[in-house]
Order: sequence, then C-alpha cells, then structure tokens
Amino acid sequence: MYISVYENGIYLDIKVLEDKSVKLINLSPNKLENEPKDIKYYSIAELQISGYDHDDHHGNKHTYCSGASLMKYLSHRDYQNNFGRKLEITQEYKGILLVSHFQFFDNISVIRSWNGIENGSKETEPIEYISSLSLYGISSNTPNKRNQDVIIHIPHNTWFGEAQWKSYDIHSLGYDILREASVKRIALSNTGSWSCAEYLPMGSFENKFSGSTLTWQIETSASWHWEIGEIPNELYLQLSGPTLEENSFVKLLKPGESFESVPCAIALVNGDFEKSIAELTKYRRAIRRKNEDNEKLNVIFNDYMNCLMGNPTTEALIPLIDAAFDAGCEYFCVDCGWYADGFWWDTVGEWLPSKKRFPNSIKEVFDYIRSKGMTAGLWLELEVMGIKCPLANKLPDDWFFMRNGRRIIDQNRYQLDFRNPAVREYATGIIKRVIEDYGVGYIKMDYNIDVGVGTDYNADSTGEGLLSHTRAYLAWLDSIFEMYPNLVIENCSSGGMRMDYSHLSRYSIQSVTDQEDYILMSAIAANCMTACAPEQAAIWSYPLKKGDIEETVYNMVNAMLLRIHQSGHLAEIDKERLKYVKEGIAYYKTIRDDIKSALPFWPIGLADMNDEYISVGLDCKDKKYIAVWRMKGEDLNKGISLPIKNISSNSKALCAYPKDLDTDYSYDSLNWILNVTLKPKTARIFEINS
Repeated sequence: MYISVYENGIYLDIKVLEDKSVKLINLSPNKLENEPKDIKYYSIAELQISGYDHDDHHGNKHTYCSGASLMKYLSHRDYQNNFGRKLEITQEYKGILLVSHFQFFDNISVIRSWNGIENGSKETEPIEYISSLSLYGISSNTPNKRNQDVIIHIPHNTWFGEAQWKSYDIHSLGYDILREASVKRIALSNTGSWSCAEYLPMGSFENKFSGSTLTWQIETSASWHWEIGEIPNELYLQLSGPTLEENSFVKLLKPGESFESVPCAIALVNGDFEKSIAELTKYRRAIRRKNEDNEKLNVIFNDYMNCLMGNPTTEALIPLIDAAFDAGCEYFCVDCGWYADGFWWDTVGEWLPSKKRFPNSIKEVFDYIRSKGMTAGLWLELEVMGIKCPLANKLPDDWFFMRNGRRIIDQNRYQLDFRNPAVREYATGIIKRVIEDYGVGYIKMDYNIDVGVGTDYNADSTGEGLLSHTRAYLAWLDSIFEMYPNLVIENCSSGGMRMDYSHLSRYSIQSVTDQEDYILMSAIAANCMTACAPEQAAIWSYPLKKGDIEETVYNMVNAMLLRIHQSGHLAEIDKERLKYVKEGIAYYKTIRDDIKSALPFWPIGLADMNDEYISVGLDCKDKKYIAVWRMKGEDLNKGISLPIKNISSNSKALCAYPKDLDTDYSYDSLNWILNVTLKPKTARIFEINS
C-alpha cells in the first residue's frame, strides 16, 4: 500500500510493506521517480526502548532502532485543519502505539513533524530516543557519489556572535565513502537550558547537483540533537529533542502514559539556502501567536546597552524618557538593577523596587513614561533566583533544580523549577503585580544562566527533568497570555542564547544579541533573519557619547530592517547626531508595514565577522530594501556590486537613509546590479522600486 501526498511543492510518499512495516521513501521537493532499492532503513520514525535490540552496525548513530522497526501499520488519518493538510500514521507493537505527525501549511513549502508514543502495554517502557523526523535517502537525487555536490550549512552561535553560519563540503567535515556504509556521522547537539549556546537549533543540507535544499529548525528551548550519516549507499537526516547518549535523557513511560517528541520544521525547496529561509520565514509567521506588536512594530527604547548598563534611577531615567519620546520611541523599558540598592546580579528573586533608586516609588517613573504616550516596560528574569536573595533560603528545595541532593548553582543563581505549581503561582503573582500595580505593558524576559543536563529531582532522568520543566514553563507562559492578551514580552537570554521557536511562537520580540561593538553588530544584524522573522528580531542601535555622524548612522542602519532596539545616551549626544536618530526612526515608521510581510535575501551571501562589505535585503515584491555596511578596509575607492534578483527592468534605486550625506552609488537597471562605494565603518539603506 502507498500513501502519497503532494502539498505546496512537497512530495511525501509512504510505503506499507506486506509485513505491515511502514517506510518513508520520499519527503522532498521532487516527485519520486524510482523507489529506493533497499528500503530496510527507511523508517518513518526512530524509537529506541531500553532492552530492545539496536539492529544496526551503528556506532553512535540513531539508525534502525528496534523500538521503531518492530512497529506495524495500524491506521492512518489524512485531513484538513487550520494550518493545512495533516497526515498521521499510527503503528503498533505489543500494545505500544507510535503516531507520526506530518503537518503541511497552505502555500508554504515547509512541513512540521513530530512523533508521539502511547504505552498500552502492562510494563513501564524506558524511552531512550525518539526522533522528531527521520529522513532517509537525502542524497538520492544525484547521479554522482553521495559525498559529492553536497554542502552542509551549520549555524554557529555564541554570546556576542549570534547566527554566524558557515558552509562546508561534506568531505571537509570528515566524511569519506569507504564502503557501502560506515558508523561516521556529522552531528550537532545542545545540552542544557540554553538552546542556542553554541549553535542555533537549525541546519541545512544543499544538493548542488539537483539544486534542492533542506533547511530545518528544532523547536525546543533546551537540549536537542541532529545528525547526518550513512546507511547503505545513502545519506540520512535525523532530528530530535534530547537523547540518552547525547543529553542524559530517559523517559520512563508508564502503562497508560503518552509522550511526544519535540516538534521540528523542515523547508524543502528546489532552490538555494536563501529560498529555504524565505519559506521558513513564512512558516514562522504562520505558527506564531497572533499579536498586535508584530503588526505595529513599535520602536523600543531600552536603557541598558551602552547606556545605564544596569544602574537605573529616577534621576537618570527622566531625561532619557524625554529624549526617547522626542526621538519617536513608542516603548520605554527599564532594564536590570531596578530592584537592588547595589550589585543586582545575585539578589534577583523578590522583585521589589529599590527605594534608594526610586525614592518616590518606581511607579513615578512608569507614570511619567505613560504620560508621554509610551508603553512602560520592565526587565524580569523569573526563572532564576539569586543566592543572596533573602527569599531563596526560606523556600524548600523542590522549588529549584537539584542534582545529587543539592541545589544547582550557576553564576550565583538558582534555577527555579516550573514543574512545581508553587513556582508558577509565584511567577504569576509577579507578572500580576507589575502589570496591575505598576502599569507595565511590556516585559523584557531575560534568562542568563545555563544549568546543564537538568534536574534529577522527581524526574526519570536529568534530561527528562529539564524537558518537563521547559514544557511547564511554556504552558505557564501560555496562561499569562490568556490572562493578559495585549501584554508584549521580549525574549532575551544573554542576547540570543534561546533564539528558538518554542519561545518565538509565543513571544513577539527576540533580543538577538548583547554585542557592544556597533561594527560587529552589523554582521549579526545581517544574518539574524535566518533565525527569526525580521519583525521579531530586535537589534540594538546605541549612539556613543563620543561618536560622530557616521557612527550614529551605522548604528541606525543596524536595526532599521528589523526591530529598532534604541538605546544610548540620547539626552547627551549633540543635536546634529540626534537628528540622524530621529530621521532613522521616522523613516522606519514609513517602511515597517512592509517589514512584517517581507522576505529576507542576501545579495552577496551571508555575512561573516571578517568581511569588508556585508548586505541584507527585504523583498516586498514591487519594492526592495537593502542595507549595506562596510565594516573595515583601507582603500577608500573600493566598492561592491550587489546583484538584485526578481526586479523589473524599469526599476530605480535611491539611497533612502540618510538622505543628506554623500553616498557614492549607481544602479544598472538593465542587469539589476546596485553598485555602492562606502568609506570604512559606514552604512546606508537603499530602496529599489519597480
């Protein structure tokens, strides 16, 4: 029996064999012309249960797990829901049900995939591994050897250096064809409560011969794993949440209990990496919580970066509020330190305003923000409690992450455990207070620690404890938005250390980075749309006290195609430089309605921190916005040519920001090339109109 689906440019083909084993033989942007020769390994899912054979010469690979290979077809369901077409395949073995979910999205070449298991047996089943997606035969659409024509794009990520993708041929990553199969794999894992500590939970596989690309994201805020490896004469891709081997995860599934893998999404396109990111951008908008903020794209002022840096007071804030309002900002957020008389890091937890900082109460500041017509914002970090917080020593251990009978401490903070109803009640009380008593309408929700493998308190394993906590936190977050549907919450975790779509399907804004160097900031700004939709990506613009006009313009260009996260001492910079801040914000307000539906493109490829020129654009069909930066260089006459795709022959270009500074550029409308020559450490915004 065959089950075949074609939706939105994606072909999905499943074969049920005579013995009722289920094989996913095609999931790609190409129609299946010939069935794979050896489909033994083409499982629709991988599931490893303790005590079951792992029937493969596998090494560390998660291939041909017997918990999945023993499963037999039971039924399937094919139906429409609010997103599009949905296919569910149910298998069974000895009372254990395995359900594979494939969600299509109308007019988007992305599929969302996850697997669920239900224990109908009479025994507890220890789950060591369950895939979110198992895809075999990803190298099948080429007549060449499977290690040829293959590019793997890996999204390196770190504090101050988010979304720095590097591209590798598969040989350079250590893969060679030695026989029909090997135990070698190319694998990325994240273990801990920062989902993006070293890599984004993403990856991309590009077949240069066939011109097709697979780009994926794993939607979890904690541990995850993906691998590309080899089965006989083919390559495969496995995506999952936490595993036993990589992340110390075991789920003891009791009789009658069920469990689902973390979801993942994969764009499958006939086209390049850029095209796959465009499809993921559409998908991210489709799954995101509907909210007014992502429609209006209000301009944010935050007092932290290269400004008050965690030292807010009434005296310091009032002139900043005046300056932010005068510049055109619409949210004003008071950042960290507001609750501490002195050092703020290790005292977090009670969330009561410092009387020393705010002698007439912090409400005076928020009232003043609102009197200017701006929404008042406040920084919180509700998942942690400082070791010097008076409350911490009064609470029982079951409020916190524990390992080996001791509370886990990271950077002088404890990790709160949101599986505990008392913790959730405590967090809800804080939200209720800052909204209803202080009048806050915007929260910057930060998270600055990484607690490693997880907690073993009241958990099947440390990895299971971590996953259960993250799911409890997200459920709590959903309840907050039910209580306060108009509340705006920004996702921050030392910048982009949790820039994932388990969070961003709920939060409207992502604080992309803590980068303090505005030149390096541009390389992050240019790439961050690979990780999240542009209208969710907040990038700092922070004019320096002793900067100049071009520095101010560069700062503004960093943020202007995304979400403006304005900061800097606006009340203290000279009027000439402030003029360019105002011009930038005013111009942003004329284009932000386009940003929320635009798709990103990179005229000269993704940025690298060592590049001289970098660029990113937004495609609005009949109009394109292009940011161009020159990060460094010595030759003042050195320019760059930017090819512009999908534009009409009668198009015209102009330098849209800034309008009155000299800019050396020309536009070849016959060949659709924008030629730009910038001085080092300068930047511009261009428009190309049909």
